This record gives sequence, C-alpha cells and structure tokens, in this order.
Amino acid sequence: MSPSTPRARNAAATRQAILDSAITAFTRHGYDGVGLREIAAAAGVTAILVNRYFGSKEALFTEVVDVSFAQPTMIPQEPADTADLAVLTARALVTRTAPEADHLGPFELMLKSAANPRAAEIMRAGIQKHVGARFTNALQGAHAEQRAELGLALLAGTWLMRRIIGTPALCEADPEQLTTQVTRILAAVVEPPAGPGPVNA
Repeated sequence: MSPSTPRARNAAATRQAILDSAITAFTRHGYDGVGLREIAAAAGVTAILVNRYFGSKEALFTEVVDVSFAQPTMIPQEPADTADLAVLTARALVTRTAPEADHLGPFELMLKSAANPRAAEIMRAGIQKHVGARFTNALQGAHAEQRAELGLALLAGTWLMRRIIGTPALCEADPEQLTTQVTRILAAVVEPPAGPGPVNA
C-alpha cells in the first residue's frame, strides 16, 4: 500500500463529513440560517478546510441540493402505473411529514431556503435535473412537465402546512384518511389528460 492511500481515504472521509453536516444544517436552518463555521464545527473541521474542499458556501449548497434532490424520497423511481404513482407518493408524503417523524429531506431544504434568490435559482436547477425530471418521466400524456410541477407544488404545500407550520387539521389527521385524500388530488395531476373533444361544425 502506498503512503498516499491513507491520506486519500482520510480526505474523502473529511469531505463526506462536511457534506453530511451541510445537508443537515441547510435542511434544518435554510441557506441564510447557517454559516460555514457552524457547518465546519459540526463536521469537526475548520471553515478554512470547508472552503478548501468546496470553494464557497454557495458551491457547498449547490452540492447539497444536487445530492439531496437526487434521492427518490417521495416520487417512486419506477411506478408500475398511474394509480401506483399517486398512492405511493401520497403515502410517502404522509409518512415523512408526520409530527413524530424525524425525516429531513429535499422539500424541507427547499422551503427553508426559498427566500434567498440565489438559493432559489440553485434549487430550481436541482428540481429540473432530479425530482422534476423523475416526476415528469413517470407521467404519460400531454403537458407532463407542467403536471409534474403542479404535483410538486401540492407536495411542497402539504409539507409546509403539516411539517413546518404545523396546522392542526393536517397534523392531527388520520394517516390513512389523509393518504386517501392526497391520493385523490394527485390522481387528477398524474392521470393522462383527456384528448380534445370533437370540433362542432
């Protein structure tokens, strides 16, 4: 084993520790709510080392978004059909937004960072590259991209009300009943739209 092998392994582990710390920090506090010093301290390194690995807070956030949005946390990777897509997505949403759940994910990252214009721009690119593309590709019929974004808006809005604001009706809802209701709404988005009707003479 060459002398450089342990150093390379340590560098990779250090980089991953910084990234893991940043994912948690940005998701909990948003882009404007945390600095590199806090991220570095949680990773057991210095802010100078964070800059050495990632270049800047913006570049670190960009990688956090890319990694977080790449994970199929709510939109299933390969749903069997439209009905499966709606119900599996609804069930994942209700489970991950339950008051007792300890899940951090891309929707919370998005909602807590959206007020910063540059962060919003980075997240828009991440949505288009990952979760938006995954949702669009799962849909059949016309206007798939538009319908996918409507679906994501429903998911984000429910996440905001249930998980971050904590409105009582959604927080206290029976999980099965809420899953059924969300499935019904999502079905209107994911089902292929009917074709144009006949043109009257």
